[in-house]
Amino acid sequence: MKTMTCRQLGGPCDVAYRGATADEVIKAQDKHLREAVKAGDETHRRAHEDMKGRWRHPIAGMGWYRASKRAFAELPED
Repeated sequence: MKTMTCRQLGGPCDVAYRGATADEVIKAQDKHLREAVKAGDETHRRAHEDMKGRWRHPIAGMGWYRASKRAFAELPED
């Protein structure tokens, strides 16, 4: 297991996500962003919009995805 924060994935806070794969932590951040915006947290809106754009346009979002996977791979195990 490894840990990444919302901020490490481009978000505005230090909420930590743990997962065995980069995809697990990316999905956890996606959920966190959706819930934060739904609860009225405007500080997360920009990151949420960016995430939605990556899901809608996966080819354009591949640079962010590859960089996130690379950053995850470089992290030490928890």
